[in-house]
Amino acid sequence: MNASSQRHALTDDQWREINPLLPIRDGPGRPSKNHRLVIDGIVWILRTGAPWRDLPQRFGPWKSIYSRFRRWTRAGVWQQIHARLMANYQLATGIDWHLFMIDATVVRAHKAAAGAGKKSPAC
Repeated sequence: MNASSQRHALTDDQWREINPLLPIRDGPGRPSKNHRLVIDGIVWILRTGAPWRDLPQRFGPWKSIYSRFRRWTRAGVWQQIHARLMANYQLATGIDWHLFMIDATVVRAHKAAAGAGKKSPAC
């Protein structure tokens, strides 16, 4: 794996932390693609902001990676992973997550986000 692809991949420590949280498929049908490769493909998409169709072939067919992403989203897998990682981080650091928040004083939307139109050019 080259340096560019490693930049968007999970580290071994990150993988060990989330691997037990991923669903195990034990039903009939074709064996599922390696979870780590799928996660690396999803991370690549999320970090680069590229369209799913631009996913490099080394991760497998983009439709397969996207299907797993959507299936896990609907099943709440990402929320479970997030909750577990946040709990682990809180235990490790003692951080109080109730002290952090984002509101409109910190994150501002552009006027157009509220439906404002463009100003007409001066005549």
